[in-house]
Amino acid sequence: MIRSLLIGCGAYLPERILSNAELASKVDTSDEWITKRTGIRQRHVAADGELTSHLALHAAREAIAAAGIDTQEIDLIVLATTTPDDTFPSTATKVQAGLGLGHGAAFDVQAVCAGFIYALAVADNFIRAGQAKTALVIGAETFTRLLDWEDRSTCVLFGDGAGAVVLQAHEGNGSAADYGVLSTHLHSDGRERDILYVDGGPSSTGTTGHVRMAGQEVYKHAVSKLAAVIDEALAANGLSVDDVDWLVPHQANRRIIDGMAKRMDMSSDKVIVSIDRHANTSAASVPLALCEAVRDGRIKSGDLVLVEAIGGGLAWGAGLVRIGLPD
Repeated sequence: MIRSLLIGCGAYLPERILSNAELASKVDTSDEWITKRTGIRQRHVAADGELTSHLALHAAREAIAAAGIDTQEIDLIVLATTTPDDTFPSTATKVQAGLGLGHGAAFDVQAVCAGFIYALAVADNFIRAGQAKTALVIGAETFTRLLDWEDRSTCVLFGDGAGAVVLQAHEGNGSAADYGVLSTHLHSDGRERDILYVDGGPSSTGTTGHVRMAGQEVYKHAVSKLAAVIDEALAANGLSVDDVDWLVPHQANRRIIDGMAKRMDMSSDKVIVSIDRHANTSAASVPLALCEAVRDGRIKSGDLVLVEAIGGGLAWGAGLVRIGLPD
């Protein structure tokens, strides 16, 4: 049995921090209004000239160092982003070049906030199929460049950042087979496109466009669809909520995070929350939160982690990963 072991992670946040108070001086909102409704207190904003590939490369280098591998071992890069540097080529190929790699495959995946879960599934399947041995999976966004700064319902919600993990093929039986990516579960429903989208694109308008969202509709779908896919992931592995050490949810809204923890009857002490400091970083959300918890020692080798996310499309998914290396 070939498994994708998660052997290292890295994260990067731009230096510039935009607080709720500063945002309220420019937009008709307030720190109290934002915090009460979303749980967000600040977000990071990429500097002029700081591109998605720059953020991704910082996170990638840290993940590679944490994994303790030679960069040349990487033979697959899957980068999830909604904000690529260019229409083409892929941002993943720019990261590939930045790492000094000229072999293997590198490409982008676009599933908005669910992008990292999708990228994780793609890389895991490449490894299981024997088509890659060491994969770099990245979620990176300069999402603030898609915002309408006059729309207070959306501009307060998002930030920029990047997170990355290294997956490596491992053949194992017995207890070793319980490590790595146990399973991933992906779904989409294009009929719900109009509740969360960007009103632009190279084919439709020739412009980048801005985020448009029907917040209440997104909330309703998020709770029901994430609950269902979590149940699906647990059932597929013959596990229960009690077997999960940590929930690393998409950091979209504190109400959704708390709602999922309540739905799972999971203590808040087992839920990784970074939305207060990062805001919603779309595809970077899950790996940023995961890496923060690994860095500070909360998530340890051997822990079973449940990741989940939902975003525009609608697209959503979940995965179960036992972190680290088997004994």
